[in-house]
Amino acid sequence: MANVVIVGTQWGDEGKGKIVDLLTQYADYVVRFQGGNNAGHTLVVEGKKYVFHLIPSGILYDNKKCVIGNGVVIDPAILLEEMAKLSASGLPVNPSRLSISHNAHLIMPYHKLLDGACETAKKVGAKIGTTGRGIGPCYGDKVLRNGIKAGDILDRTLFGDKLRENVEEKNFLLTKKYQAAPISFEEIYDQYLAFGEQLAPFIGNVSVELDEARRSGKHILFEGAQGTQLDIDHGTYPFVTSSNTIAGNACTGSGFGPSHIDEVIGILKAYTTRVGEGPFPTELFDSTGDALQKKGGEFGATTGRKRRCGWLDAVLAREAVRLNGITGLAITKLDVLSGQPLLKVATAYENNGRRHLAMPGNIREVQGLKPCYEEINGWREDISRVRSINDLPIKARDYVKWIEDLTETPATILSVGPGREETLLLKNPFAK
Repeated sequence: MANVVIVGTQWGDEGKGKIVDLLTQYADYVVRFQGGNNAGHTLVVEGKKYVFHLIPSGILYDNKKCVIGNGVVIDPAILLEEMAKLSASGLPVNPSRLSISHNAHLIMPYHKLLDGACETAKKVGAKIGTTGRGIGPCYGDKVLRNGIKAGDILDRTLFGDKLRENVEEKNFLLTKKYQAAPISFEEIYDQYLAFGEQLAPFIGNVSVELDEARRSGKHILFEGAQGTQLDIDHGTYPFVTSSNTIAGNACTGSGFGPSHIDEVIGILKAYTTRVGEGPFPTELFDSTGDALQKKGGEFGATTGRKRRCGWLDAVLAREAVRLNGITGLAITKLDVLSGQPLLKVATAYENNGRRHLAMPGNIREVQGLKPCYEEINGWREDISRVRSINDLPIKARDYVKWIEDLTETPATILSVGPGREETLLLKNPFAK
């Protein structure tokens, strides 16, 4: 038995979906513990591309149980759409393959309206770059104790009472503050009761289910969304997501005891990317950045927005190791660096004559950081067909070893292409 957490070490888009898909073959349960449909995990299996926003990546396996934990915020329409697409692809989703926590909060239509209105109202330079999918307002209602949970829509009276209070408050904000049209209680009530009828067989006590699985010796894989620097507490605030993305939330967001976690695998892209607004010390604005963007196919899986690209940031990597308690690194998109004659890695920052070995807490100070680079020679060879670390070019192995030394963390997985088979599993975290 082993229980493993997968987290992103940068600003998301590190390739978590592929690594989760790879490790799922060794797991019995795959658990999504935070975020919403603002996250997107892209998988390429046998040449076919899949993009998941809510359902854990493990759903592509017939004999695995997928779980959506209480830390996730769910848009029922999006979830049902994903389920329908999977069924149409010959992968029917039923309660034996998917469970949903009764404590997971639901994204309501007014959350999306408020999300968009609030972002639009912000001044240039103050915009967060939100996906507009209602994630933040939904988490806000959860903290304010106004939220509607998945289990609530199974009780018509309870749901109606909670919805009526919310509609009254949200209509005041929409009409008075944002000069937008009001929402209809009846339309939302009928729509979400219909969602409840379809989702009722899937909704239950996920914490109990996971504990029973642990006690019976099952392997459990916890799948995070976004990345460490998007964490609401530890990221580049306010340019962050609305949940805790670090490994500790795997327990909070699923009802699983922290003493039962065995390994934490941090997904580290071989260079750095970011979607949307916010500071990015190693961002490149030259032909090298364009080359990484083009070769890496760097477009957001959820938004389709072009990703900003830059050199690897070892300051962020070390911070991710510390915050998550990472025991092993999965280095992805190593193949994208093939052909770069010289590779750079930021090992520190500088601002107004001060040297920083960690990300400052003051966002204005963060925005003025300049990276302090060290360099290493690159490699020319195409490595996409490499299946053993010993077959990697010596300079590629040097780069991997450099990352291990800078982070004081071993590389346990290397990804040399988008396909499931284009991966080197150096150490299986489920093998104890």
